[in-house]
Amino acid sequence: MAAFNILSPSTTTTTTTTFYSLSSCLSNITRTNYFSNDYNNNKTFSRDFHFSLFSSQTNSSSSSSSFKTKRELSKMPIRSSKSGSGHSWIQDGSMHQNSTSSNKGIQGPLHSVFPSVPAQVSSVEDLFEFICSGPLISKLGLTSEMIAESIDKWISYGLQLCLLFKLNELYLTVPQKARFYHYYIPVFVWCEDKISKHVSQFKDSEDIPPLVIGFSAPQGCGKTTLVFALDYLFKVTGRKSAMLSIDDFYLTAEGQAKLREANPGNALLEFRGNAGSHDLPLSIETMSGLSKLTKEGMKMRLPRYDKSAYSGRGDRADPSTWPEVEGPLTVVLFEGWMLGFKPLPVEVVQAVDPQLEIINKNLEAYYDSWDKFIKAWVVIKIQDPSYVYQWRLQAEIAMREDGNPGMTNEEVKDFVSRYLPAYKAYLPTLYAEGPSGSDPENLLLIEIDEGRNPILGN
Repeated sequence: MAAFNILSPSTTTTTTTTFYSLSSCLSNITRTNYFSNDYNNNKTFSRDFHFSLFSSQTNSSSSSSSFKTKRELSKMPIRSSKSGSGHSWIQDGSMHQNSTSSNKGIQGPLHSVFPSVPAQVSSVEDLFEFICSGPLISKLGLTSEMIAESIDKWISYGLQLCLLFKLNELYLTVPQKARFYHYYIPVFVWCEDKISKHVSQFKDSEDIPPLVIGFSAPQGCGKTTLVFALDYLFKVTGRKSAMLSIDDFYLTAEGQAKLREANPGNALLEFRGNAGSHDLPLSIETMSGLSKLTKEGMKMRLPRYDKSAYSGRGDRADPSTWPEVEGPLTVVLFEGWMLGFKPLPVEVVQAVDPQLEIINKNLEAYYDSWDKFIKAWVVIKIQDPSYVYQWRLQAEIAMREDGNPGMTNEEVKDFVSRYLPAYKAYLPTLYAEGPSGSDPENLLLIEIDEGRNPILGN
């Protein structure tokens, strides 16, 4: 098997840390077809190839050196952190939060791949300790021994995320490292475990439907970027995946106009967003179709929504532009701000906002259209619904500063106000009981702070 050393040598003499160049690493990856730059062509990687960006040169004249084993790594003392990072990705200025459905990576003001300042290179031991200190590790039931045994995978996943987001592995800031190694990769590892258990339920002769994983999280908290990263990791590791958002199932412009006319004076149904503004038959048709993509050659198109149509009121995108997915699918990543919301007693929603009563009634049909298809859940919990306003305001200010059209502060306040009643009514139950129809064994609850970083929640 082809291999780079992933473990740094341990000697009694002074050592100087060095590293393989990024271009050298990528050259070796390309030659061994470890990862595919064009994963839509279904080029898979060699599962026996392992690598690291880290190595060491000893100043000792000794001709031999002893290497730390994975067992030794696993015995290192670990310091747990309350939060994955003290900064948000946006504050760091290194990541553009706008996502894309293409496979060309996320565009935005990212760090140069070839910076001119010296790299601050860490040893594998440092990275191992950093990974183990993440707030999600114990929640996922991972031990230091388990991480040590799979450290090469963690490093390879990190490099792939650097390629996706156009970052240099050797120049990651602490917030960027935390976003990868404390958030995205742990969630990916959790998803892989759920897929393995899902597959094990079927006999060799049976068709295995894709596992549908639901991601329920408020707007602006970064769920779309998380799902984008997970989708990429699945594809570069040889699994076919599909991404869906509840936004893809909005009513057409004509349907939304009829909904608005049928509910005069209800600000919660004036525009798209709340329960009642989605095409539920299309949802059922799409989810049912995806569950049948179990063989090579089977294809279907996924609906998409054009939010820019009709001066921002939106309309369903032309079906000719819908992306195509092909079986056999391994996983469907389905995300949305109100996934898993459960209808509540009328008096409860009326106490929050009388206009919620019709929303609550509409919500009764959503379990059969969305939630019953979801077999594993990732719920991202926020401490205060008002974060949604701050996150949206940040995004709009950034757009205006870049010279792009953006909402004014008052328009942002009006926009968010149409969602806050639902957040106030339904989030407490979602966090306390889990999504509608969810199994606690297949539920991952991640609490994040105002900077969108995972924290050690209750």
